[in-house]
Amino acid sequence: MGHPKILTSQTWPTCDERHADAAFPRLPHLRPPRQHPLFMQSKPQVLVWITCDGVHIDPGSGKHTLLGIFSNIRARQFPVVHPLMMWFLTISDVPAGQHRLRISMGLDPTNPAPLIEREFESQGPLTRINLINEIRNLSFAAPGEYSIMIEVDDEPLLATSITVSS
Repeated sequence: MGHPKILTSQTWPTCDERHADAAFPRLPHLRPPRQHPLFMQSKPQVLVWITCDGVHIDPGSGKHTLLGIFSNIRARQFPVVHPLMMWFLTISDVPAGQHRLRISMGLDPTNPAPLIEREFESQGPLTRINLINEIRNLSFAAPGEYSIMIEVDDEPLLATSITVSS
C-alpha cells in the first residue's frame, strides 16, 4: 500500500471538475467543493467605476475617499474642455502578473479613441485592485452620450457612457 498523495500547489486541480475526479479518486473528502474558486474561470470584473473630482487616500489606513462624484457634464457652449476629473476603477478576478488597462472614449461607440493606456500588476484573482486615473483638459466637441470602453489586456470589461449636455 502506497503513501497518501501530498497536495501541493503543483498537484492541486486548477482547471475544472474532470481534473478533481482524477486527482482525488480515493480521497473524495479532500476534493474541493464544486463551487470552489479553482473550478471557476472568469475574466476580470469591474466592481467600481466612478467619475469624480478627486480621490484622497488616507495615509494611515489606505482608505479611498471620492470627492465630487458626477455622471454628467453641462456646458453653455461647445467645444468645452473639462479641466480635471478622476476615473476611479476597482477590478478583481485578474490573474497574477503584469496587465494593461486601456480606457477609450468617443461619441461614436464603435470607434472610441484611447485616452488612457497603462500597466498595472495583480497579486492574484482574489485581489481587488484600485486604479485612479487622472484626466486633465478633456475636450468635448459637442453635446451627446460619450461612450467609454474599459479593457484589460485587450478584453472589453465595461461599456458605459457619460452625458454631456447644454
